[in-house]
Amino acid sequence: MEENNNKNELTFLISDLKDKPKLIGTDKGLAKIGDGIINLTYSVAKSKYLTHFKSIPESPIREGKKVDKHILSNALRKADMRQYAKTRPDSHDLANTYEGLIAYVWLSGEITIKQIISILASQLEDDISNYKIERIEAIKSFTHLLKDVKKFIPRIE
Repeated sequence: MEENNNKNELTFLISDLKDKPKLIGTDKGLAKIGDGIINLTYSVAKSKYLTHFKSIPESPIREGKKVDKHILSNALRKADMRQYAKTRPDSHDLANTYEGLIAYVWLSGEITIKQIISILASQLEDDISNYKIERIEAIKSFTHLLKDVKKFIPRIE
């Protein structure tokens, strides 16, 4: 089964947003789709990284992770994409904006789930089983991801 290789397959879900880029970051439905994408891809990326980091090939590590809103809001700021958020946003709003942007790029067919996992995992370093280190590494990974896909998001004039 191929994943989102046909760029036109899901674009009908975002066709109304092309001329209204500010709505990409404020659409609640898009943020909900993005929430699922973010949590799935980070869980797999973290599992992949930890399995290789711990170097115990016969014992894979599987992690299910809900990504904290502060991680995504910090990554959005560091990627300089805050202009897509609503006016006077809190961390929750900024996290929703991040999720909406990623959902938009995925629905447009410009990135696959596998590519997102690869980008996130490639940026992780150090012992992320330590919560403080994981937070720093996750912010770095999500910032890198957003900077990578920025070119596929319509600009706000």
